[in-house]
Order: sequence, then structure tokens, then C-alpha cells
Amino acid sequence: MSLNPRIQIWPGQVVWIVGASSGIGAATARALHAQGAQVIVSARNHAALTEFTRRHPGSTRIPLDTTDAEAVRSAVKSIQAQFGHLDLVMYCAGHYRPMRATQLDLGEVKKHQAVNVDGAWHVLQAVVPLMLSQGHGHISLVGSVAGYRGLPQSLAYGPTKAALQQMAEILYLDLRSAGLGVSIINPGFVATPLTAQNKFDMPALLSPDQAAQAILKGWESGRFEIHFPKRFTWGLKLMQLLPHALYFALVRRGTGL
Repeated sequence: MSLNPRIQIWPGQVVWIVGASSGIGAATARALHAQGAQVIVSARNHAALTEFTRRHPGSTRIPLDTTDAEAVRSAVKSIQAQFGHLDLVMYCAGHYRPMRATQLDLGEVKKHQAVNVDGAWHVLQAVVPLMLSQGHGHISLVGSVAGYRGLPQSLAYGPTKAALQQMAEILYLDLRSAGLGVSIINPGFVATPLTAQNKFDMPALLSPDQAAQAILKGWESGRFEIHFPKRFTWGLKLMQLLPHALYFALVRRGTGL
């Protein structure tokens, strides 16, 4: 069922990928550029952005630390001044460190919050008024299946992705009548610098390019939740329905933790 306006023609679309220096963000930016979109890439890694624009003529780079609200506002003003409008923003900036309660690190917890959640708020604060004034646009937040339910080693990461899930649902309810699209992207395991920290086998592991194709397909189909790979994510979605006693037992058995 299509819950959002379908985005099926990319030439002429101005798209801003926040968190585009590597992994899913960079792969999605490459895929959109190949489809003819006007791609704007942002991240803290200046060198990676410079290399992207060198390899993808016509793309634009805006170095950005999303934890700086004023810098985010300036970036959106720059986009508006240069292009006049913004059709899609994908918030893919993220921070991840495995953590269990027995090694609680409050500094790391706060860093997850600052990048994964506060950064998203800063982008929303800047782009929602612009898109409302345009009468169109699409906001896409990159969550994770780690936000579905509590998982071992996700003490700092999982709650931030659960927050993005609720954020997207409420944005959809508030903005759909104004003509804006909203989607939440919940990947399973994707081979990125973040997941490279995991010391366990990652089932149904995808490449960033495979993830990017799934994301574009989701936007083109007008989906609200874009989750992949289905052979893995559907199992986790079904586990959301289990009572706690059974869920906890299955997770302990499956992870050994």
C-alpha cells in the first residue's frame, strides 16, 4: 500500500543526503546521482565529500556536523539559495558502539543521542518549514531493526533508533495532509564501517549498494517503512508481537547473551 507520494522520476529532484561519507549514505547518493538527481552530500568528513563530488560531476558538497544546530540551519539556507527548493532529505548520520549494561559509558550514550537523535531534530527544524512553504518534499530517517525491540549490545544505539521510529510516525501524521512524504528506513545488517565493529556473525548481510537499491525502490513505491532484507527483517517484525518471556528466551538462545 502506498502511503507516500511515489518518487519515480529523479532528474530535476534536489536531494540532500546527510551522512554521506560512507556506507548506506554514500551508496544512496551514488545511486541517486546515477538516476539523474541533483545530489547534495553532507558529513563531517571533508575529504570523503570532496572525493564524492570529484567522482560525481554536478553534485554538491556541504561539510556539516549535525550536532551544531546553527550549522544545519546555514546549510539549509545555502541549499535554498542555490537550488530554490529541496525535494528530499535523508538523515543517515549515525554513531554506533556496541554496549552492554555491565560496561555502561555515559559519554558514549550521550554521543549516540547527540548524533542519532539531536542531529535529526536539527535537520527537521531547518527543513520542515522549507518543505511546508513549498507544499511538497520528502523526509526520510534512517533507523534500524535495532529499534524494534531491545537487543544485547545495543544499550546506547537501540533507544536512539526507536526514537527515530516514533519521530517518523508522528511526522507522517502531522505532515501528510500538507503534501509532505515521510519514511523510516530500517535496515538489517549492512557492511559499513559501523557494523565492522560487530564481533558476531551478521545474518543476511547486504552491501551498501544493495541497501541503496532497496531504499530507492521504497521511495519509488511510496512506502512509509522501508525495511530490508525481507528474509531477515520480517522475522524480527514478528518477534515484536511476542510476549516478553518468550522474546527474552529466544534472544538469549539466539545470541548466547
